[in-house]
Amino acid sequence: MSTSGTTTTAPTGSPSGSSTANMLKKSLGGSLRQYGIIGALIVIVLLFQVLTDGKLLLPNNVASLVQQNAYVMILAIGMVIVIVAGHIDLSVGSVVAFIGGVVALLMKDMGLPWFLAVLAGIALGALVGAWQGYWVAYVGIPAFIVTLAGMLIFRGLAVIIVGVTVAGFPEGFVKISNGSLPNALGFVANRDVVTLVLGAVTIAALVLSQIRTRRTLLKHGLRTEPLGAMVAKLVIFSALIGGLTWILSGSRGGSPIVLLIVGALIIAYSFVMGRTVFGRHVYAIGGNLHAAILSGVNTRKVNFMIFVNMGVLAGIAAIVTTSRAGAAVAAAGMNYELDAIAACFIGGTAVTGGIGRISGAIIGALIMGVLNMGLSIMAVDPAWQQAIKGLVLLLAVAFDLVNKRRVGGR
Repeated sequence: MSTSGTTTTAPTGSPSGSSTANMLKKSLGGSLRQYGIIGALIVIVLLFQVLTDGKLLLPNNVASLVQQNAYVMILAIGMVIVIVAGHIDLSVGSVVAFIGGVVALLMKDMGLPWFLAVLAGIALGALVGAWQGYWVAYVGIPAFIVTLAGMLIFRGLAVIIVGVTVAGFPEGFVKISNGSLPNALGFVANRDVVTLVLGAVTIAALVLSQIRTRRTLLKHGLRTEPLGAMVAKLVIFSALIGGLTWILSGSRGGSPIVLLIVGALIIAYSFVMGRTVFGRHVYAIGGNLHAAILSGVNTRKVNFMIFVNMGVLAGIAAIVTTSRAGAAVAAAGMNYELDAIAACFIGGTAVTGGIGRISGAIIGALIMGVLNMGLSIMAVDPAWQQAIKGLVLLLAVAFDLVNKRRVGGR
């Protein structure tokens, strides 16, 4: 029988319906975990929408959710690459504080234009990443030790550099995290048209991308998910994006600028991890290091670039964080590394490496953000908020390990 352009033969004595069911199960097997995470996010959102008497999904609250959790999503993008390769980075929170302090002083004390200070902060992040990547990739010190040392080093430097709170930044810099896109197209039914157009473009790009991917797979005779499953997936995702767009378009400013920054990073890194040699090498190193070495992968270079990339993203997160607060303080970035790591694990990244997606890490970050906002609206004590987030992380990792053992047993 033929399913989605792939020819398979049903076993003797087996009904064709059973063969189709097996094909469907195999086609979706790798994505079921991802769909489950999305389902969990939807359930959590609906739960808090009820518990907060409808306040969670108020347009201004949704815009704030994006702005407040942009740093987690940015750091999670880099952290998922680090974890997939079999490493960990405990220093990103301290690096955020250090780079945020440097950028603030460049603008405040040296009078550097804010956009040049931003570029300097990103470049400094790359240097920090290169410093840590050198010790991991070329000296052979485990990333846990290197980044633990980095956590102490850069936190100390942040305290030295930012002795007192540094504030009073240019308006353009503050708008990075607090501003919204200009309303150049007016309103329709009290909704920002620019936001609605961006949502429509996003949905169209998603549909075209999936169609193109499916055609490529069919052209090369590779297995694809059933057409009905793909259509159902596109309908669900389009509805979610459309709903989010409609809510955001009713917020005070429309689309937050930082949402575009995060969106661009998600698209770029999803492409890097899914369609480039570097991405394949990262998965190869995390999946089986010895096999990757025997296959000719330059593991030192890849590991070095992984940490350089993490430093760059930490620099971007530092800029977003400092812009959001409107000030630089030595205590900035506290526990950011834990938030990013938790987002990755909740999003399905394997503790042992080799498995993980950018999209999963973003969903994990959103789950953390919804928990934070929902519990804050309900005026739950911050100590209980920490305990609940820790429990969610533990359950997510436990679920992942149980699933792996079940598959291994089969």
